[in-house]
Amino acid sequence: MVLSKTASESDVSIHSTFASRYVRNSLPRFEMPENSIPKEAAYQIINDELMLDGNPRLNLASFVTTWMEPECDKLMMESINKNYVDMDEYPVTTELQNRCVNMIARLFNAPLGDGEAAVGVGTVGSSEAIMLAGLAFKRQWQNKRKAQGLPYDKPNIVTGANVQVCWEKFARYFEVELKEVHLREDYYVMDPEKAVEMVDENTICVAAILGSTLTGEFEDVKLLNDLLVEKNKQTGWDTPIHVDAASGGFIAPFLYPELEWDFRLPLVKSINVSGHKYGLVYAGIGWVVWRTKTDLPDELIFHINYLGADQPTFTLNFSKGSSQVIAQYYQLIRLGFEGYRNVMDNCRENMMVLRQGLEKTGRFKIVSKDNGVPLVAFSLKDSSRHNEFEVAETLRRFGWIVPAYTMPADAQHVTVLRVVIREDFSRTLAERLVADFEKVLHELDTLPARVHAKMANGNGKKTPEEMQREVTSYWKKLLETKKTSKNTIC
Repeated sequence: MVLSKTASESDVSIHSTFASRYVRNSLPRFEMPENSIPKEAAYQIINDELMLDGNPRLNLASFVTTWMEPECDKLMMESINKNYVDMDEYPVTTELQNRCVNMIARLFNAPLGDGEAAVGVGTVGSSEAIMLAGLAFKRQWQNKRKAQGLPYDKPNIVTGANVQVCWEKFARYFEVELKEVHLREDYYVMDPEKAVEMVDENTICVAAILGSTLTGEFEDVKLLNDLLVEKNKQTGWDTPIHVDAASGGFIAPFLYPELEWDFRLPLVKSINVSGHKYGLVYAGIGWVVWRTKTDLPDELIFHINYLGADQPTFTLNFSKGSSQVIAQYYQLIRLGFEGYRNVMDNCRENMMVLRQGLEKTGRFKIVSKDNGVPLVAFSLKDSSRHNEFEVAETLRRFGWIVPAYTMPADAQHVTVLRVVIREDFSRTLAERLVADFEKVLHELDTLPARVHAKMANGNGKKTPEEMQREVTSYWKKLLETKKTSKNTIC
């Protein structure tokens, strides 16, 4: 749905120079045209506008895959007209999904016997996967409370304040209280001890993040499990754990195989992972797997037969394309364990190249850790003249899209820049990015600190933290003002 204002209230038509060879009249912008136009003209009009988008390969804000092999691109185009839910009509596609679920469940050490099928489903991304996992936890908790004759109207979930917005959506949409463990400076993930302290009899689960969006850091799921085991023994509860491995699920098994975060821990009942992140598939595929069949209540599974045969379904969406499922299967068999490990090793090495290059400038403090999702999060050591939002905005002139953002409560006074290292981000690009950062810093150094001086004037003496918050707020408002002239679609 369109959330922002139109680009120009007065400009109600679309004009295209090249398309004028086919169409002389301009097209309405927000109404369907009365007449058809040649296919060449339609293509050219749309292509002209899309040229103004950013380059996906230079979008270093995103964790989402932006490159795949031509053979996989071909497979995706050949299957783009297949509806994923038509299981009876496309049984092989359904079989490929089931193979993916079983491969991923075993990658996460699900306790499966020989020949035993894993329990899981493909989704459009980790957001849907988290909704499904959350619903399973809520229903399990409600069923147990009903059986015990206890109130079941006030469920809550414990997370860190660093969780992705999809957790807030789940809590709001499905009426679950979200209890967040606040962060602190230099500790930007959920503290397991504080999380367990917040658990009560109404907690449906504790959500741990394997790969924080903010810094890429893995939360200590092993410590959380151990602490929660002890609390469950003391209270008689059986509060479980869900692991949001959207970013880290396809990294940890290959780079950190000894790290215990998955179904090796007894309280981990479900895990989600994004195939379209480090699963190396284009946007539109996620996965959620459960420890056992008993962890997914039967009443949440629907059975339909109007597509030709009995089909069990547990999704929020219904119709969707098959291409991403087929692409995920391609990557799993094409790369294998060795190939994924090589890709992740390469991403980590390029991350270290970028990290070391930024440190050599002497201008940045690295906030992210060496272990975790391959990304570099960093802050300016001195933001008294210019801040991270100015750096990000100026860097766009070189084509790079690098986000600047403030940390959640209680570390909101900290502002960082973040560069995500994907498979298609080479060492050469890392070195070029460092060089462009140096150019941006040199350019900003030659400019007067107008914003800072204006805000400090007449405001009395302020602490560095107060000045940082004011400058950050100013630039966020400035960037938002610039964006009001664009259309935003969600």
